[in-house]
Amino acid sequence: MKRSHEDSAAVTRYGTRSGTDNRANHFDVVHGRRRKPATCQWCGKELPAPGRGRPRKFCSASCKQRAYEQRNNVQGTPIPADAVIMTRARANGLRDGLFELRCSAEDIATAVREGAGNEEVVDLCEELVALARRLEELK
Repeated sequence: MKRSHEDSAAVTRYGTRSGTDNRANHFDVVHGRRRKPATCQWCGKELPAPGRGRPRKFCSASCKQRAYEQRNNVQGTPIPADAVIMTRARANGLRDGLFELRCSAEDIATAVREGAGNEEVVDLCEELVALARRLEELK
């Protein structure tokens, strides 16, 4: 696709021309959207901003290899390729974490209903966010 003079003017207005394509940045600025950063399909770690070529799916060669091994280990079995396999202890840990997260959300609702001060509600919200982040790291 050829870029017109107007396209390149828009890119220089909203970003720099450093050899990378800034049309996505231009789109985000003009339309006010924030794009979710890409994450590794194996470990969930945030991937660096894409350059030229196909977008990366994995953060490292080891994550790519682990994903390949998992796909091949379930091949020929009734287990679906996208199944999540975990130990009972890990599943119990996840269930406990989700319970703790729900309790924290209920604590916030109760505090607001009872007219708690802003500082207390902020503390409860920070605790909720910390719990959610801890659960997000589970992979």
